[in-house]
Amino acid sequence: MSDITLSSGVRANLTTLQQTADLIAQTQQRLATGKKVNSAFDNPLNFFTSQSLSGRATSLSNLLDSVGNATQTLQAANNGITSLTKLVQSAQALAQQAQQSASSTGKYSGTVAGLTGASTFTATASQTITVSDGTTTATYTLAATGNTVQGLLDAVNNTASLKVKAELTADGKIALEATGTNTIVIGGTAAAADSASIGIVSGTTAAGTLNATRTSLAAQYDALRTQIDQLAGDSGYNGVNLLNGDGLKVVFNEKGTSSLSITGVKFNSAGLGVTASTNSFQTDKDLADALNNLTNALTTLNSQAASFGSTLSVVQTRQDFTKSMINTLQTGSDNLVLADTNAEGANLLALQTKQSLATTSLSLAAQASQNVLKLFGG
Repeated sequence: MSDITLSSGVRANLTTLQQTADLIAQTQQRLATGKKVNSAFDNPLNFFTSQSLSGRATSLSNLLDSVGNATQTLQAANNGITSLTKLVQSAQALAQQAQQSASSTGKYSGTVAGLTGASTFTATASQTITVSDGTTTATYTLAATGNTVQGLLDAVNNTASLKVKAELTADGKIALEATGTNTIVIGGTAAAADSASIGIVSGTTAAGTLNATRTSLAAQYDALRTQIDQLAGDSGYNGVNLLNGDGLKVVFNEKGTSSLSITGVKFNSAGLGVTASTNSFQTDKDLADALNNLTNALTTLNSQAASFGSTLSVVQTRQDFTKSMINTLQTGSDNLVLADTNAEGANLLALQTKQSLATTSLSLAAQASQNVLKLFGG
């Protein structure tokens, strides 16, 4: 085609038509893709900056799923704590109901009031005070000084298999209770005056009977403990149970430099300190101990609920922040590469008009050449 000679007017119009066609093709591509930058050839700086912003948004979006799982895991733990609180309160109601039914086993009440665990008394060294259930005997060996009421109580309560419990009453008297249908035998080698100084007199207390109501309530109490264990074990989400000792780490950014570690707890009956009923709740001491354990368990549950609630608030705040950050990054990325379809539509219309005018101009330029030929032909 190099041997073909075009007039300057035709060549100028042809060049204009080619440029216009290229611009129309570019504008049509922008309208078709919705982007003004489709590759690095269009605008390297905008293209790669947009890619970087979009890549970070994608990474955060992937992390958002794990943050959402952490939120649900904490919600599951909170649901568990709420239900565990109700079960512990039910166990507390059972123990309180048992307290209202008077025990019927053998009891011994000391004669001296106003004692405390720290109260001391003197005695002849190496003498003893014994408490027996007829089979097993607790022995408290006395010293010349420093003998305490608490020492005697501990000697009774810490003797294995002894069916007698010891405590101080509200008015400060030593109280001994049989845990079953057994007698309470007080003896030892201590002088009567030494024992009497703390209200203890040697002798045998007659056996009593078991309280059927307390036995029944103790069985119900133990059944609730089983439910506490099962509920704690069922409080997990997606394989993580914060009430069964599992831990959880929540990562908040794509580099892993921002995270939160959540420490789980063991909230079965043992972890809460809710022990099995002792001696079928036949003694007031066993009931008092159980109620004290339940009160502590409720305090622990409330404290942990507050802790998990605070942690959940942090995770939800970071979740909302991440969502906002993803939106910001994606918007910034789009601003760099997306086309203004209204402007591109107007551009296309203008280019099509320009193309039409250039075609007409090319036709006129060609007619001018033909008129010259007519002169020669004439």
